Amino acid sequence: MKTYLIAIDQSTSATKMLLVDRQGRIAAREALAHRQYYPQPGWVEHDAEEIWANVSAGLERLTARAGLENIEAIAISNQRETSVIWDCRTGRPLRRAIVWQDVRAQALCAGLAAHAGDVQAATGLTLSPYYPAAKLAHALREMPRSESVRVGTIDSWLMYKLGGVHKTDVTNAARTQLMNLEACAWDADMLELFGIPRWMLPEEILPSDSVFCSWQGIPVLGVMGDSHAALYGQDCRAEGTAKATYGTGSSVMLNTGAQIRRVKGLQACVGFCDREGVRYALEGNVTCSGDTLVFLRDIGLFEGADEIERLAAEAQDSGGVQLIPAFSGLGAPYFRSGARASLCGMSRGTTRGEIAYAALMSIAQQNADILEAMGGVKRLCVDGGATKNRLLMQLQADLLGCEVLRSENSEMSPMGAALMAGTATGFFSKNMSIYGEREAFLPRREAQERQSLRGAWKKAVESIVEI
Repeated sequence: MKTYLIAIDQSTSATKMLLVDRQGRIAAREALAHRQYYPQPGWVEHDAEEIWANVSAGLERLTARAGLENIEAIAISNQRETSVIWDCRTGRPLRRAIVWQDVRAQALCAGLAAHAGDVQAATGLTLSPYYPAAKLAHALREMPRSESVRVGTIDSWLMYKLGGVHKTDVTNAARTQLMNLEACAWDADMLELFGIPRWMLPEEILPSDSVFCSWQGIPVLGVMGDSHAALYGQDCRAEGTAKATYGTGSSVMLNTGAQIRRVKGLQACVGFCDREGVRYALEGNVTCSGDTLVFLRDIGLFEGADEIERLAAEAQDSGGVQLIPAFSGLGAPYFRSGARASLCGMSRGTTRGEIAYAALMSIAQQNADILEAMGGVKRLCVDGGATKNRLLMQLQADLLGCEVLRSENSEMSPMGAALMAGTATGFFSKNMSIYGEREAFLPRREAQERQSLRGAWKKAVESIVEI
């Protein structure tokens, strides 16, 4: 009997690898950061070869510890929309990967504005430079279209390196703006519109619990975009349940069951997909949430997240300061890719604590924007690194006016992928739970105060400058 699963979490800032036992406990972990490249304002890139090197190193270390013969499967959760272009003859990238935050294809999307309705009708997604279709169309204009060129999201790149296959799962394909949402197949009209040849794309789009390939004799399955894996891991599998994942950005997702639901400013997408069928979701994405705190640290305003939480708690409010973290534009429900960040409402007496409070509030406000567009929820399940910040969780409950449930397990994306893989192979029982104990945060502010905070935020968002 096999003893462990390996769960790969290839995120925007790093690759984490978990060794998971049959009780859903993390027996060991590896974490390797990769470099972020910002060649121009609004451009964000990764070195796909560096990402693969980190994944390879992590696999070697974990299998050396546990023994190859004791590994049931390898599961993958990954940053979505980040686009890789490589040569299948050499197995090497032809350029740096274009990260999901990147908005270089803004002008290209503007030129396709007349087709925006057709794009959303087919794919469920608002025409936007955040999605791979526009990123790849922009990049391929400047590259020779050799028969050996292949394109894909991070999951497909990793599976190509792991097992020599060119495949993707439904959740990742649904976020490319090239997949027909109802058919769960590449859409010929979208391929023609963006000028992307079919032969460059993954050969198959498969349910997440399929066996995609193998590495060292270990099957690779349980492949999911990170937000979808978190939805599955949070047990938000019933229609009407919702979760928010706080990472570099935030993903807020509402399960809509077997029906595709369309709401202005939000994205209709696949929630998760296994051999039993597709469950759809409404999703809104915040471009910069946890990364806001990293930015404030990097410019030397704070030493780290702990100091931000401490100073914000001491300040108790923002003193009228509003931080709009539109470093790469604003995502849902605004979709203003030309927007730029703003710190406003300061006086000569503004303190670091008030700026820290405004930074935490900006994360909660952006999620509240999305949930408001969804029509509100009775409770929100949350996960991700930033959920360790208790003040942020309380602010989120206050702004939503509902219960916020924080999972004990903050590694919900890789654990959700592991759950998908382990359920498919029989490694886990069907009723396995991996989110652990949940701590409830209840709203403490009255409706009038909540409305005042929301109104001040919306006014600040309306005032930001666009380029």
